[in-house]
Amino acid sequence: MIMVTGGAGYIGSHVCIALLDAGFDVVVVDNLSNSKRTSLDRVQAICGRSISFEKVDLRDEKAILRILRDFDVTAVVHLAGLKAVGDSHENPIGYYDNNFVGTLRLVSAMKTANVRKLIFSSSATVYGNPSYLPIDESHSLAPTNPYGRTKYFIEEMLRDLHGSDNDWSIAILRYFNPVGAHESGVIGEDPSGIPNNLLPLVAQVAIGKRKQLVVLGNDYPTHDGTGIRDFIHVVDLASGHLSALNHLKGPGILTTNLGTGRGTSVLEIVQAFESVSGSAVPHTIGDRRAGDVAACYADPTLAADLLGWKSTKTLVQMCADHWRWQSNNPNGYHPPTQPTSERDAPT
Repeated sequence: MIMVTGGAGYIGSHVCIALLDAGFDVVVVDNLSNSKRTSLDRVQAICGRSISFEKVDLRDEKAILRILRDFDVTAVVHLAGLKAVGDSHENPIGYYDNNFVGTLRLVSAMKTANVRKLIFSSSATVYGNPSYLPIDESHSLAPTNPYGRTKYFIEEMLRDLHGSDNDWSIAILRYFNPVGAHESGVIGEDPSGIPNNLLPLVAQVAIGKRKQLVVLGNDYPTHDGTGIRDFIHVVDLASGHLSALNHLKGPGILTTNLGTGRGTSVLEIVQAFESVSGSAVPHTIGDRRAGDVAACYADPTLAADLLGWKSTKTLVQMCADHWRWQSNNPNGYHPPTQPTSERDAPT
């Protein structure tokens, strides 16, 4: 049995599909603070298999220990965590409590239950401002926001944990920018309020939920002046977790990027989405967001060499799958409950 923390969320629901399709049994632990139980109902319908679900907060160590024992868990895929960069500046203590303390309690319970295999969802934010491109795993670590620092300190804790007890098998996966949705259009990204990521904003403009997209800066030293990021299809990202899980046959610790190795600009995303959806994405140019960098994209060579994994889906597929999800589910899993703003979240 594989425990997936945060399994009802955007990435988690896709990871559950990858695990179920590979023949694993899954128990999801999620407090539903930023996710919907409906997503797991849909995962079960897609896969034709059942998922066990426990509504538990990771900081409840006794409950986590009970689940590990009751379900005879052999490995944990740890995805749960707060992840909005802007929000982390406003609520740093909440991020350290939820992300770092939650992980501390999780691994403490795992140690007590003698479960020592862990796949950890980290982030490219640990790198901070790139000193060279593409970014490989030997790049210096200098996160520039509280969210990124929680990921950095968790990574350090896991390295110290393995150093003290080398029976642990740990994979630290540094995500770049997950986008897209399952090809069925049944599950996808359903952000609360104003999305923090680019593609949901673009899709909401295309479907008419928002009047326009505000592109934050067009004076970067890039080919079209807008920021460049490494966008990876969420299904490819999910398959990376499966590859890591299969790779961890014995004790050890690894750290690897999960990205495409290709950079795509904000305007290229807009153009690709317009082409796929057949809908216009009106946009205006706003000021840069403080702390944003011109370009950031991965060197995914290590994941290919070590895990035998690489991304396979194109930008067109990313946009097409996201559009299918958005057009089939214009209000996500539930009707919207919060007003929108013309000035959308930063790209």
